[in-house]
Amino acid sequence: MDRYSEIDEVIAYIHQHLHEPLPLAKLARYISYSPYHFTRIFKERIGLSPHYYVSSLRLQKAKDLLLNTNLNVRDIGLEIGQQSLGTFTTRFSERVGVTPSEFRNSSLQANDHLRSLKMLNEWPIPEPSITQHGKIEGTIKSETPFDGVILIGLFTKPIPEGLPLYGTLLSSLGEFCFTGVKPGTYYLMATSISWGMHTIDILLPQSTLRARLKDPIVVEPCSIVPHQQITLHGPRLNDPPILVSLPLLMNNFLSQVLQDRNR
Repeated sequence: MDRYSEIDEVIAYIHQHLHEPLPLAKLARYISYSPYHFTRIFKERIGLSPHYYVSSLRLQKAKDLLLNTNLNVRDIGLEIGQQSLGTFTTRFSERVGVTPSEFRNSSLQANDHLRSLKMLNEWPIPEPSITQHGKIEGTIKSETPFDGVILIGLFTKPIPEGLPLYGTLLSSLGEFCFTGVKPGTYYLMATSISWGMHTIDILLPQSTLRARLKDPIVVEPCSIVPHQQITLHGPRLNDPPILVSLPLLMNNFLSQVLQDRNR
């Protein structure tokens, strides 16, 4: 058994026991590792620390509870271990992009945005990059055919949460390009929305195709970033949850399209 398969066992354990306290020592002990060694291997496998990964899954659970129960926001915070309503609301808003209440009420918005995207006749083309900033180009493929749109972005962490620093929607597989990218370290991630997707699957994208580059992209002044290759695939056990609100990303894209047309 390799060390990654052992980490995958822990991930399965986390999913099954998310309602329980999951301190680092307990998780490490589950596969007889020291906390230090466990943390190092876990981060190598997932890209996140065990604590951050667990907190991400709990926020994903909060999204599910907001849509599928009548619990109030305070009680949902308590369900995922957040004793303070203010702390829960702040963390949820930062990592999902909208408040818990806004997320709960975003079903109609998701449907409207999907219809608007399907009616688009022209999709924006990236403008030429400002000379002092960089450009990231690449190709996105898919293991499984689908008919819909692709949301792709550059994030600050190896998990799709909060608003991407640079993001867009694509009307098809193929080439993508981000221009005007400032020097820094970025994580490239993408997911898809098919035209026939149910609203609940847009709001809780647990079964959507997704992709991420394991290694970060480093943009340095006056340097050329290599061409990137990324492939959409079905959900895997070691994928971090997609926390960012997809309707929010759709809305931002449509707003930018409208702004460009009115110039």
